Amino acid sequence: MAQYNEKLSEEKVFKDPVHRYIHVRDKLIWDLIGTSEFQRLRRIRQLGTTYLTFHGAEHSRFNHSLGVYEIVRRIVDDVFKGRSEWNEKERMVSLCAALLHDLGHGPFSHSFEKVFHLDHEDFTRAIILGETEVNAVLQRIGIDFPKQVAEVIAKTYSNKQVVSLISSQIDADRMDYLQRDAYFTGVSYGHFDMERILRVMRPREDQVVIKQSGMHAVEDYIMSRYQMYWQVYFHPVTRSAEVILTKILHRAKQLHQDDYTFKQNPVHFYSIFKEEATLQDYLKLDESIILYYFQTWQEEEDKILSDLCRRFLNRNLFKYIEFHPANEEMMKLLELRTLFKKAGIDPDYYLVVDSSSDLPYDFYRPGEEEERLPIHLQLPNGDLRELSRESEIVDAISGKRRTDHKLYFPMDLIEDMSSRKSAKKKIIELLNIHK
Repeated sequence: MAQYNEKLSEEKVFKDPVHRYIHVRDKLIWDLIGTSEFQRLRRIRQLGTTYLTFHGAEHSRFNHSLGVYEIVRRIVDDVFKGRSEWNEKERMVSLCAALLHDLGHGPFSHSFEKVFHLDHEDFTRAIILGETEVNAVLQRIGIDFPKQVAEVIAKTYSNKQVVSLISSQIDADRMDYLQRDAYFTGVSYGHFDMERILRVMRPREDQVVIKQSGMHAVEDYIMSRYQMYWQVYFHPVTRSAEVILTKILHRAKQLHQDDYTFKQNPVHFYSIFKEEATLQDYLKLDESIILYYFQTWQEEEDKILSDLCRRFLNRNLFKYIEFHPANEEMMKLLELRTLFKKAGIDPDYYLVVDSSSDLPYDFYRPGEEEERLPIHLQLPNGDLRELSRESEIVDAISGKRRTDHKLYFPMDLIEDMSSRKSAKKKIIELLNIHK
């Protein structure tokens, strides 16, 4: 691999609320940050609809990407430098992959991907390898360099140490988003001693390991992640907003397929609706564009689309109850669907089961779909031990998937069913919401 070591005449510094400062000394990194594809990340929130629950969560994927870069820069420039098991030639590919790992995220990313059958990782690869400003900057190192950066992000790169820096059960990506999301949501759960973890990280063969003396800092990190998922990422109010957002996109797609005439033609969506999105079309999409359409769709003749857009923009969200998709509950759901239809409320859009699931930590299980490389502790004698074998706290949650199901519905529409008192009474009874 050719090396591109050109430095800036003066170090550039970004003031950052999480890491205090983000340092850029390499001209290549500075030029990547200046590309239109990377600047687009300023217009995409890191946490999607979470700002409707935690009003401070307005931070962007741009913020987070810089943060991941800074953590990896500190690891390779301060912690790993000079160590025999670290190859200094991997420095630049590590920094570029850290900076660009989220490049392909779209607006309200996960909902958008689900509805239109897209994958942000495919678009990340396409931006890095396609005819883009990012690709032109990366090619300065060598014609194969963009491919190497894409391989690190796709976890297929030959040096697994480099891959594990940005994609493992303790990586720079997670270490940044946990702290950053905690800071901007105002919660205390996501804080852990990152300084300590960085100090005890070591390159070892094909992975990054943690010195045994840093085990408690890692325990704290894993518990922080667990708490953040259930208190922030899976917050039921955020999920309610996500449900409505998803249903708006489904409705707009359905109307387009039914040749409905929109007052405001959704030109930005045409190729997306057909599931033929080009990279050029995709890069034109950001959250300001999506919210512009939601704003105009409030005036549409289609009552479902206009109502859902109003709900989302004005935060008139669906209420929810706990729901367990067992036989008895499914029978209740079928009955509720029938009652909703009789009342003129379309259950496809207004009665939604949503599930959240997380596995906080797992050791390696051969043959599983998602290969989860375990965290290894390096003992004083140099031996490696998988974390859950040393830590009782981690052992207690290892391999234990927690799943949560909720049923979402519009309480205001149910309360307005004054002309159908018997149906209203039955719905309230089935939902068990007498209070």
